[in-house]
Amino acid sequence: MAIKRGNPPGMKNVRITVYNHYVRVDQPKSLIFVSGQLARDDDGKMVGVGSMLEQTRQCLRNIEKSLVAAGASLSDVVWTTVYTVDMREFKQIVAAREEFFKDNLPTSTMVEVNHLSEPGLLVEIQAVAAI
Repeated sequence: MAIKRGNPPGMKNVRITVYNHYVRVDQPKSLIFVSGQLARDDDGKMVGVGSMLEQTRQCLRNIEKSLVAAGASLSDVVWTTVYTVDMREFKQIVAAREEFFKDNLPTSTMVEVNHLSEPGLLVEIQAVAAI
């Protein structure tokens, strides 16, 4: 399967490079859809209360666990959607993403929402991977 990632001429992400403008996947065997992951540990307890950085890290750990269980890895992610309750914490979200997505950057959309499913949750991330 060929995966091509990139940015059209003149459309490089000049602020921060934690995503690509497009990902082309030719003939995937499987697509893996990971539902929105929250900052919860294996026991369902909230992680990183009050910390966007720690909550984002936990969301990404949970995505990684789901992908491994499905036979994939973070390098197979082609699309993420990030929901946050505070866009002013954008840099913290980016810092966590940079720890997990070093190469093979996915496309990404980030949206600010009024609230998530429980008070104290600051971020939710869903992903699509192609293998």
